[in-house]
Amino acid sequence: MDEARFRTLVAQGLQAGLQGDTPAAIGLFTQAAQVAPHSGLPAFLVASELAASGRLAEAEAAFAESVLIAPGFHLARYQLGLLQFSAGRPAAALVTWAPLHDLPDEAPIGHHVRGFAALARADYAAAQAHWEQGLSLAPADDPVASDIRLVLSAVRELPRSTESGLASGDTPRRSDADGHHLH
Repeated sequence: MDEARFRTLVAQGLQAGLQGDTPAAIGLFTQAAQVAPHSGLPAFLVASELAASGRLAEAEAAFAESVLIAPGFHLARYQLGLLQFSAGRPAAALVTWAPLHDLPDEAPIGHHVRGFAALARADYAAAQAHWEQGLSLAPADDPVASDIRLVLSAVRELPRSTESGLASGDTPRRSDADGHHLH
């Protein structure tokens, strides 16, 4: 692998993405993948660009490719599961996230996925506890933590009557600030 070329392509792709040139960014990340076929980063970056442009099915496929290339790339696995969860497929997300459940207690992302697992069971108190624990461990500028704060805020706004109604099997659809559907 030509490490310098790989870094240059990734940096150029990130710059193109920041400038809103999604096609150029994807092209540069695809070139980076050819330079470093065993790195999950280029597929992850392609997925991120696709997701940001609303091409969610393609983004999911690219996140899945990243996870297949690099199974230990926790952020890619998390984002893949988040897309699945947000698309109303919590069971698929929980399967995707399964390896993250076993992360050490110091890993914020493990708490985040355990929060979503609790949310899928309509156990709002447990979901909030997991997300709060994860947030307490995450750096303040962590983009995942920022998203979790939005989800936590939305869950806190659920009326108590809705929570008790969930025990009967009714699952309301709510959306977080990014338009992702929550169950």
